[in-house]
Amino acid sequence: QVQLVESGGGSVQAEGSLKISCAASGGHLTLNSMGWFRQTPGKEREGVAAIYYGGGSLWYANWVKGRFTISAKGNMVYLQMNNLRPEDTAMYYCVASRSDPVTVVTGDPRDIEYWGRGTQVTVSS
Repeated sequence: QVQLVESGGGSVQAEGSLKISCAASGGHLTLNSMGWFRQTPGKEREGVAAIYYGGGSLWYANWVKGRFTISAKGNMVYLQMNNLRPEDTAMYYCVASRSDPVTVVTGDPRDIEYWGRGTQVTVSS
């Protein structure tokens, strides 16, 4: 069983930056991809970015448009978020899957095998 633990969320002003992290443990060596989703109350979960486990090919949601950067090293995955906007306010969830990064970001979230508990990111105007 894979466990995912996020850290690094918090509050920041608009146009600011924040970096969130996620550590995988347990059966993580069977994983193909790790990534990030986000969700705000009343809205569907949306994929942000994903990367092959340990680094390599990655994929971003179209709306990211260069503001966010995903990276990975060992059992860790990171999301560097720059030029943050109030609409980026959400709970950010670390995910892990046996699927490839494109499928993780663009596919059905219900097919993603592992989820962290989330870390809150709040952007004020």
